[in-house]
Amino acid sequence: MEEELRCPTCKQLYANPVLLPCFHALCLGCALDIQTPYNGAAVAANGGGAPHATSNGQPGAGGAAAAAAGGAPGTRHSSHSSAASTASSATGSESVTSDQDQSDKVSIFSEADSGVVCCSNTSRPVSYAGTGSQGLQGLLQGAVVAPPGAAYCLTCPLCRKLVFFDDGGVRNLPTYRAMEAIVDRFCAREALRCQMCETDPKVASLVCEQCEIRYCEPCRELCHPARGPLAKHTLVKPRGAAQARESVCGEHEETLSQYCLSCKMPACGQCIGEQRHQAHDVQSINVTCKAQKTELSHNLQQLSEKARSTTEFIQRLKGMSDKVTESCIEFERLVHAQCEALIQAIHDRREYLLEAIRMDKDTKIRILKVCKFSRFLSQLLHCRTCPLQDQQSNCTGKLQQTTGLIQFCIEALKETDSAAFLQVGSMLINRVANTDMTWHQEVTNAAPRVSPIVDLTLDDAALARAIDNLNFIQMKAVKDEDERCPAAPMTPTILPTDCSAENNSVTVAWQPPNHSFVEGYVLELDDGSGGEFREVYCGKETICTVDGLHFNSMYNARVKAFNSAGEGEYSELIGLQTAEVAWFTFDPVLSGGAGSGLIFSKNNATVSVEGWEHRVALGSVGFSRGVHYWEFTIDNYTADTDPAFGVARIDVARNKMLGKDEKSFAMYIDRQRSWFQHNSIHERRVEGGITTGSTIGVLLDLERHTLSFLVNEMPQGSVAFRDLYGVFYPAVSINRGVTLTMHTALDAPKMDYF
Repeated sequence: MEEELRCPTCKQLYANPVLLPCFHALCLGCALDIQTPYNGAAVAANGGGAPHATSNGQPGAGGAAAAAAGGAPGTRHSSHSSAASTASSATGSESVTSDQDQSDKVSIFSEADSGVVCCSNTSRPVSYAGTGSQGLQGLLQGAVVAPPGAAYCLTCPLCRKLVFFDDGGVRNLPTYRAMEAIVDRFCAREALRCQMCETDPKVASLVCEQCEIRYCEPCRELCHPARGPLAKHTLVKPRGAAQARESVCGEHEETLSQYCLSCKMPACGQCIGEQRHQAHDVQSINVTCKAQKTELSHNLQQLSEKARSTTEFIQRLKGMSDKVTESCIEFERLVHAQCEALIQAIHDRREYLLEAIRMDKDTKIRILKVCKFSRFLSQLLHCRTCPLQDQQSNCTGKLQQTTGLIQFCIEALKETDSAAFLQVGSMLINRVANTDMTWHQEVTNAAPRVSPIVDLTLDDAALARAIDNLNFIQMKAVKDEDERCPAAPMTPTILPTDCSAENNSVTVAWQPPNHSFVEGYVLELDDGSGGEFREVYCGKETICTVDGLHFNSMYNARVKAFNSAGEGEYSELIGLQTAEVAWFTFDPVLSGGAGSGLIFSKNNATVSVEGWEHRVALGSVGFSRGVHYWEFTIDNYTADTDPAFGVARIDVARNKMLGKDEKSFAMYIDRQRSWFQHNSIHERRVEGGITTGSTIGVLLDLERHTLSFLVNEMPQGSVAFRDLYGVFYPAVSINRGVTLTMHTALDAPKMDYF
């Protein structure tokens, strides 16, 4: 509470406190020190801040008043502070009642508190701060408009609000009686303690009026003996709390017994009878005081509850700090133990791997020794040589034979008798040539069958990645007695650089969330037109390719992680654009697999068949919307057959001509004419056939839901089929004597008919 009892200017206990219109308090001496003569031009230039001193730099009337009232401005407040710090001064505050006799002339104006009434200890209202439209406009422009007759001004050191006064200055401010009484009681409590005790001050028994120091009995005998110059000092008992006192009307000298609710000021009986309070709501001052005390007590009770809660919260914070320290120490110990266990596991695995290398070495050496010993046994027992030959002996024997031959040939070259050399020359030439020719083969066969190099390598990439990804996971907040479990995972991060779109497929890659335990991911795509999302993948992988999408569509993708605790938030969206035109080939799997009899070549772009039965070949993509066009080139057409071209559903019959069932729509054609066929119904014969080198075009328009055909870049009749809805795959049926090549990713031709 002591901070509430200190003046914001001098930082000492209030001495003669006065109340500003903003309800902040100042010592009267401090208020006299900081008030300045009002200079309208200076205040306007200062933008409404603290007013400037007079232009000649000399103290104004306020400073003079302060000097006259309490000495020099620099020393005025020290006497009041000293008095406030003693018990004797606790009950005797300097009264300024004499300075308020002229309260009829008081004019207090607050430019910031428009309409505030400031009252003194009289029943007469002081001047009224009323900011008109002109004053408000001045405030908006940063200038302060003072009321007429303003002689002094003062800026509150706490809220910086500007207050104007008439010639009376700050002495017109009302005495802050409540603050004065509280300071008196506070000083009275402090006055009961000796000021000379070094430790544990005792209760004071005497106060020296001249020294203004409190003494207990031992300290008085020691520090203030009753002899010499100190014998003339007057020692009195310390006075207790401030005496009860009543406020009286400064105008009528009567007790203030009433309270005007309209003027919000106390008044005596005579004031109530005067004309200025007629028709005002008046109430007993005790009743009003009791009501405000009750309201204040209620508010204090609520504030006390909040203060108590805050105290408990602070205690919990202090306890949490200790618990955080203990938890971190325990967690460090646990992480250290886990890392040590991992290191030990690596050491154990290292010993296992090194032992495997040593065993491999021993096995190879044993094989080499067994070969040598087997040959020795075979020679000793005169049996067949063991398949495991002594490889070192073979190499050594071959080298010795070759070296002997070379040395013999060198000696033969030294022969001077030509007839003697020619006797063996041809034989030596053949032997050297044969040895040279068989050398590589024999040396290769004699090469060690056991490699001296360890043809193994340590696969540590996965472990290195796991170590790099070793991190903490977020646990769910639980009570101390509950079992800890992982919290719901955080949001994964989509990696745009690893995402792609190819043809009618998109690939989405994402990064696992940090500090999260993840059991799986859910990838969702919209319909390519900004519609609702649907789940397309659920699993543990962090990359997924989705096939079979629409062409020329923008797909938005998002992913979320989940575990046993729940699901995390969705990631940010990423948009992936599929290809505008389709690129595809024949699909051997969709076409029936290896038993279909179809022969695919040129990266599945070309197809043929050996048998006479029709076989259906399907393309690798299906279409459900958009406009798509592809062509077939007749590479070979030697038999009198009818190849069929068109589209089919995924469950079309593979061993019938295209168009024979309800799942396919086709045009079959020979050398002279063509027909359209669906569900074994063929119609609309069109003249014009095909030969080797001809081109068949198929136009599937799923915006109009039609199918059309072209032969050698010319329309083959009108629209062949209408009302096509669903998913359709490019299809063709052929038999022996026909070879086709499909061309895709072509722009659709413009048809001038419907």
